Amino acid sequence: MAPIISAQKLGKRFGATPLFREISFTVSEGDRIGIVGPNGSGKSTLLAMLDGRVLPDSGEVAVRKGMRVSGVEQISEYAVGDRVRSVIDAALDRAKVGESERARRKAEILGRAGFLDLDGRADSLSGGWRKRLGIVQALVGHPDVLLLDEPTNHLDLAGIEWLEGVLQNAAFACVVVSHDRYFLENVATAIVEINPVYDNGTFRVEGNYSTFLEGKEAYLHAQRNRQEALENRVHTEIDWLRRGPKARTTKSKARIDTAHKLIGDLAELNARTRTTSAKIDFTASERKTKQLVTLDAVTHGMGGRTLFRDIHFVITSGMRVGLVGPNGSGKTTLLRLLKGENQADGAGKPDEGSIKTAENLKIVYFDQNRELEPDVTLRRALAPASDAVIYQGQVIHVAAWAARFLFSGEALNQKVGRLSGGERARVLIAQLMLQPADVLLLDEPTNDLDIPTLEILEESLLEYRGALVLVTHDRYMLDRVSTVVLGLDGLGGAERFADYAQWEIWQRGQLAAAKIAERAEEKTRVAGAAGGARKKLSYKETRELETMEERIAEAEKELQGKHEMLLDPEVMSDSARLRELSLELEAAQERIDEMYARWGELEKRSKELKK
Repeated sequence: MAPIISAQKLGKRFGATPLFREISFTVSEGDRIGIVGPNGSGKSTLLAMLDGRVLPDSGEVAVRKGMRVSGVEQISEYAVGDRVRSVIDAALDRAKVGESERARRKAEILGRAGFLDLDGRADSLSGGWRKRLGIVQALVGHPDVLLLDEPTNHLDLAGIEWLEGVLQNAAFACVVVSHDRYFLENVATAIVEINPVYDNGTFRVEGNYSTFLEGKEAYLHAQRNRQEALENRVHTEIDWLRRGPKARTTKSKARIDTAHKLIGDLAELNARTRTTSAKIDFTASERKTKQLVTLDAVTHGMGGRTLFRDIHFVITSGMRVGLVGPNGSGKTTLLRLLKGENQADGAGKPDEGSIKTAENLKIVYFDQNRELEPDVTLRRALAPASDAVIYQGQVIHVAAWAARFLFSGEALNQKVGRLSGGERARVLIAQLMLQPADVLLLDEPTNDLDIPTLEILEESLLEYRGALVLVTHDRYMLDRVSTVVLGLDGLGGAERFADYAQWEIWQRGQLAAAKIAERAEEKTRVAGAAGGARKKLSYKETRELETMEERIAEAEKELQGKHEMLLDPEVMSDSARLRELSLELEAAQERIDEMYARWGELEKRSKELKK
């Protein structure tokens, strides 16, 4: 069957610099393609070409007749006064969905996405909920291909898992630009890297992100061997040329031409494979104090809602804390409390309890909003006082300092407002590195960074000797960097965990318990009215509680098996079977959710009866 989208020999340049050239790309039914590559390689531009928002300078994009292609850009913006309902109605109008079908689609997709207030203002939603709404806008039109540009940047962890479930169970194809390695691991059936290091500018591997890494290593190993062989042959030809052959015969002329071609090939290969990476290294102070920050019974709220209550937590030197929780649970607010930031909304001090810091503690804060003066030049942003900076006791010229973060000398006079999100993130990291810190507070530092820079940032954080509190949606970084997880449930609760997986299990239980809280209270009232609540769970309920974790594990294993069946080429090519399996996956996920809810209900009742 013909591909849904076929892009052949695409080329694009901005100014005199080519972004990419002669890139070929296909999307077929059932594909879930992850696009990766360094910042500035043209990932977003390629995505915009696939749905017609940007025209290539050369080559062409062909879409199979009758196919619907929907795209979701990095930032979803809405006009003042737009409501969730009106945004979705407009999307349904564009997709020409009939009246009989509209209500079902709205209820089904919005419900799964978690939208309860359809009359809420779209323009006042948080970044994560605006992203969810943008994805829902695309989904209600039932696209044949969904194009997503950095969809996890503003989603919280629950939102990322929701999107993973949508894509894993989808009957449509999708192309996703992302730097989230766990997301790519869980979703992608193929990975394409855009990078000039490859012969044709791209490298495609069928499989998830782990399979891609294996294929990339094999490719680069073969390329290194080829490069070494070419270098040896060029050395031989250069020695021959130095002996001064006279081009008097056809044979010697041909060898001279061959030698020059080999030298040119080697120069091109060396230019393509020459890679640079940002040099990130945070500076810790020489403080010897062990306990740096102590939170004692900290409770804080905002807008009449308690974000978290009764937190007891000590941050010590060398500790790397992963701070996790759903959007709106208070992660950024807690960071600002730790920083002691005084604000109009009262976020400088907790409502109850206290936060005590060691004497003369140096705290450095990375703001997720990337606040940089747009009219300041890159030169002044990197070196505000002069044309040099002092880093770890050394004087470094601003051009050399800029080069550490992959900025050329020509870019120093560019305004910061014209930099990409990833470039602005690198400027902020450069500013942080100049400040010796006892405690680093990092709020979503991974947004917009490419995977190579993420890996260097991770190494730097692992080597940093001070304390770290990290808020990120990047689960790979959380697992690799954090030594302890402080989890907020969005309902006022906060607990300490060994890792992200423990928090995830706890969070599911918290949400399930919240959903059935009213029902449990009602049952308790009814039982009390009938002569008092039972002193213990029934035998059947006790057995159900004891075996619940094992039964959930079996159900999740069954769900994983169905996900793996989706990758079967025979299933992907059979639209009827694909749709049937998608429905089975949905039903299996609903069963698991019900089991978690029941587990939470039984746990809650068991604890109450023991009091």
